[in-house]
Amino acid sequence: MIAHDLFTIGVPVLEKVLRTVAVYGGLLVLLRLAGKRDLAQLNSFDLVVLLLLSNVVQNAIIGNDNSLAGGLLGAVVLIVGNAVVVRFARTNEVIDRALEGTPTVLVRDGALDHDALRRLGLRKAEVVTAVRRQGANTIEEVEQASLEPGGTIVVRLKAEDQNASKGDIRRLERKLDRLLAARG
Repeated sequence: MIAHDLFTIGVPVLEKVLRTVAVYGGLLVLLRLAGKRDLAQLNSFDLVVLLLLSNVVQNAIIGNDNSLAGGLLGAVVLIVGNAVVVRFARTNEVIDRALEGTPTVLVRDGALDHDALRRLGLRKAEVVTAVRRQGANTIEEVEQASLEPGGTIVVRLKAEDQNASKGDIRRLERKLDRLLAARG
């Protein structure tokens, strides 16, 4: 009886596969429509929604099947399907852009793009925090900051506000050595 409950799939395998693929596709579209912010800038509300989302779609995937084999089949379909979509999207720029989106500029030449922040549902404080984490003290030091398709904010500082590199320091040391040698 236990073995039967564990390993007998309660719905046809094709139905299980189709249910899983349909829910995956539906969630992919919904998350894409929700935008980039939801993927990386999770607040407690977003986290609650994501946690409940799995429970909401569970029955759509499993149907009338609570077997171990059915659950594992659904997991395999999700993992394989996701791998296929990711690999296919990476080989086709148009599909990759459609699924992932494009970067959105949040800061240009030291000025926030308030329209972009409003469209994405980002607060100024979130951008300021990301800018500070990446080496700027103020928004004015930023040449450009973009929200990338994966939800990461990438900051490029203005040339005069960038930190000195090891190469910069070596060049200064060589110049200083030459000056000291010339005086010497």
